[in-house]
Amino acid sequence: MHVILLGTPGAGKGTQAKLMMVQYRVPQISTGDILRAEVKKASPLGRQVKAVLDAGELVSDELILKIVENRLHERDCRNGFILDGFPRTIPQAQGLDGILKRMGEMDLKAIEIAVEDEAIVKRLTARRVCAECGQMTSVLINPKDRCENCGGKLFQRDDDKEETIRNRLRVYHENTAPLIGYYQQQGVYHMVNGLQPVDAVFAEIQRVINS
Repeated sequence: MHVILLGTPGAGKGTQAKLMMVQYRVPQISTGDILRAEVKKASPLGRQVKAVLDAGELVSDELILKIVENRLHERDCRNGFILDGFPRTIPQAQGLDGILKRMGEMDLKAIEIAVEDEAIVKRLTARRVCAECGQMTSVLINPKDRCENCGGKLFQRDDDKEETIRNRLRVYHENTAPLIGYYQQQGVYHMVNGLQPVDAVFAEIQRVINS
């Protein structure tokens, strides 16, 4: 099973990836996680990444692709993987195609968890975090200003403010949404309705994977 999860910020990719990890026993791979892991290991690639980040620059596609390829060759990826947040652009997708061809892995599925922008804005601006225990909740579920877990004060993160969310959505549509057309052309694109309850979304994803 080799899956790319697509979808806007807040569409629920992380939640579904965790369910898929348990069901199919394959790892969730995000570029943020593997970049941090390489830096922590102080590998040759990790040192390159650290130098780029310390300089306040963006990690190049070439460097990201090298790190992704290394990660996909690790033992826990033998039965498949879930790519979450990668690729982000057409050049990255083309680079990933090359990696998979070298690995001989061709059963790729690109699954988009589709949620309309206004629903994303409503969902994310409603998020609150407890200042004491860190538990996340939503004013749509808990309209109070206190955590139901520990009674701590709830606050809204800067990342969950409307202006920030709309900017993230704009960047997604400009840079990442074109991947939908790219994978449609390859015949590996599938869309599931992300507005459903979590278990219903997961059931749709399972049908796609098992088809």
